[in-house]
Amino acid sequence: MIKIYDKESGVLWGEITETQLQFLVGQLEEESSTDQDYYLNQATLEMFEAAGAEADLLALLRRILGEKEEAEFRWEQG
Repeated sequence: MIKIYDKESGVLWGEITETQLQFLVGQLEEESSTDQDYYLNQATLEMFEAAGAEADLLALLRRILGEKEEAEFRWEQG
């Protein structure tokens, strides 16, 4: 499983599958091949939903965003 953390606080938000990680990698811009952190906002969530993201991935990302306008998260192999 892939662990998802709040980039700023380091709080563990949850886990995603390899397939879900590949979806994120395919949808989001990476600064380098070793980049493991991403920016998230409401428009990004809507883009993911339109692209067919799995419901549990969307639920996790919504929880990360919460009431904030934007958030950053990072992932690591668990």
